[in-house]
Amino acid sequence: MAEENAPSGTLERVRLGRSSVEVTRFILGCAPLGGLYQAVSDEEAESTLEQAWLDGVRAFDVAPHYGGGLAERRVGRFLQRQRAGSFVLSTKVGRLLVDQGEGDSPAPEFAGEAPVTRVRDYSAAGVRRSLEESLERLGLDRVDIALVHDAEEHLDEALDGAFPALAELRAEGVVGAIGAGMNFCEHLERIVREADVDCILVAGRYSLLDQSAGRSLLPTCAERGVSVLAAGIFNGEVLANPRPGAHFDYRPASDEVIARARSIAEVCASFGVPLAAAALHFPLRHAAVQALVVGARTAGEVAEDVAHFSSSVPDGLYDELASRGLLGG
Repeated sequence: MAEENAPSGTLERVRLGRSSVEVTRFILGCAPLGGLYQAVSDEEAESTLEQAWLDGVRAFDVAPHYGGGLAERRVGRFLQRQRAGSFVLSTKVGRLLVDQGEGDSPAPEFAGEAPVTRVRDYSAAGVRRSLEESLERLGLDRVDIALVHDAEEHLDEALDGAFPALAELRAEGVVGAIGAGMNFCEHLERIVREADVDCILVAGRYSLLDQSAGRSLLPTCAERGVSVLAAGIFNGEVLANPRPGAHFDYRPASDEVIARARSIAEVCASFGVPLAAAALHFPLRHAAVQALVVGARTAGEVAEDVAHFSSSVPDGLYDELASRGLLGG
């Protein structure tokens, strides 16, 4: 069992908002384990999770959306073998998975998933049903963090239904912390101002290529004591490997974006720092950002990312990027 293996490194833990939930500052994002862009076998997924555990990662982020439940089932099988209380698990609400009917299905970005239909439901009843069904797929009796997922087009419904329901579940001790996850800063800021949340997950909006979350969202979170989980810090994969065909915000990156990423990489190289390491460290420079959610498909990717995370990056590198006009997106 993986629990018997001592981690090769100790990762710092931080508390989310006013909750009692503490996460490692490196959280494994499990969308790739649901087949994001490329199918992943059960064996590969298991190896990735084993490596994360070996490297000291004790926080995992999943969602029903990721592979139509596939990521939840895989992560659940792994965590069932770990000691209760030794890890923190986050999942999401807002999409119910059904066998037939009208909904968002299919999701072409996920390869190898079982045929399911995604039905949006941000009501109070939908939240409770979503969590119950997630627990069934996970094979666990609780999750620590529940995030309202991609509610930008259903925000009024979520503020009226989902968030009050999650607050009740938190008060009942069913979950430890609540929040929201999406790509859109203005909607997340409204949630922070109008809902009683502990944390938000903002994807792709505070990175070396896009700092739009830093204009208003992150200061608002800092003011209100809401923890920020920064996801999508490689903006797909272009900040890990800026090659033609690399993804940027869920689609192939433009030549302009690739050129900018390569210019950033050149500055990083002049400091002897890998581009991926600079991308990992950048979001944590903001006081509101408490932890990173880093997706990985293979054990090798996890090991490399944790090594970069555990390295040091000189402040002068970011100063040089700013002086060359390569920051500020």
